[in-house]
Amino acid sequence: MKNMKHIFSVLLSVMLLVCLAMPSLAEGRIEVSEIQKYGNLVLQISGSELLAQGYDFGDIVTVNILGTDYDMPVGSNYSDVDQGSMICRVVIREDSGEDHVILAVNMGDLATTAGIAIKEQTEEDPGYVWHLNAGVEAPVGVTISMKEKGGYYDSFVMHQLVRSENREDYPDLTDEQFANFRMVTTTGVGEGKLYRSSSPVNPGIARSTQADAAARNAGVKTFINLADNEEVMKDYEGFSESYYSQQAVIPLNLGVDFAAEDFRMGLADGIRFIAKNEAPYLVHCNEGKDRAGFVSAVLECLMGADAGEVTEDYMVTYYNYYGVQPGTEQYGIVAASNIRKSLAAAFGLESIEGADLSKEAEEYLHKIGVSEEDIAAVRANLSK
Repeated sequence: MKNMKHIFSVLLSVMLLVCLAMPSLAEGRIEVSEIQKYGNLVLQISGSELLAQGYDFGDIVTVNILGTDYDMPVGSNYSDVDQGSMICRVVIREDSGEDHVILAVNMGDLATTAGIAIKEQTEEDPGYVWHLNAGVEAPVGVTISMKEKGGYYDSFVMHQLVRSENREDYPDLTDEQFANFRMVTTTGVGEGKLYRSSSPVNPGIARSTQADAAARNAGVKTFINLADNEEVMKDYEGFSESYYSQQAVIPLNLGVDFAAEDFRMGLADGIRFIAKNEAPYLVHCNEGKDRAGFVSAVLECLMGADAGEVTEDYMVTYYNYYGVQPGTEQYGIVAASNIRKSLAAAFGLESIEGADLSKEAEEYLHKIGVSEEDIAAVRANLSK
């Protein structure tokens, strides 16, 4: 019965994707060709086609989805907008042949927000299945119109971040920095207890070899994988030969919406895993930037770090990937629009500056279902 249910679910998903990909004949209507893992909507139109119609980076457009208008800027990276904000992302990469328009919420889930579909997590690759909501018919269509030409341009320029997957493009970084690997050294965390990095097993951003080697050198015993389920994780090329594969790992398959119930439940599982397993620990997602940044920040707060320490550690990632330097205007914009905003929302604060973040982190962990006993164990395991 379980296998039949899974087969039926997969067939529904295949039918959904086929319907989504059908070409549109309706004038001015652009169809959704794919719903990605995190709820992003890939459109049938290419990025080149959209730009050729007179749209440009920094414009603000109105996108109508299922009868509701959403205003969003045209950008090239999710980080061109604050966390929780929508973006019409144009992706054009000659080296990989990508040419897409993707509608998304930065660190959110647009498919759910717009009422299009609901995601079911699965153990099988790719780890999820989308089901259209009642009353929503495939193929789903959207319209795009100009709201304000150049209305977001100044903010777009300040948010611009460019990353390379080529090791030779980072001659001034060590292999550990290139892999965004580092020890967490904020207040209360013992030396060599907690690390964070990009994925040691996902070769997608060409840093897994360096991350796995760094974890081996640090003697990491326990890995918290925020990005993958077990099947996807074990299916990566080279997994069985990695140092990572021989250690204690919990694959949590979390989304990027920190307020979502599945994220909170998965994070609670990860915290309990830390409580019950041996240090040193390594927290990672794919880039080691957003999900790993948030979870590391929660742990840093729990152990006694203040807002300045948390921000400084988080922003090391933006130097490692994008060369963003402390003291620059761009540094301040990125910090304010990302980790400070995420923690404030999670803790129910207007601002994290001056707050008792250890207390706030403890209360947050209680709310997501972590027991007092496990919180005490985590503090003991991470302490000096």
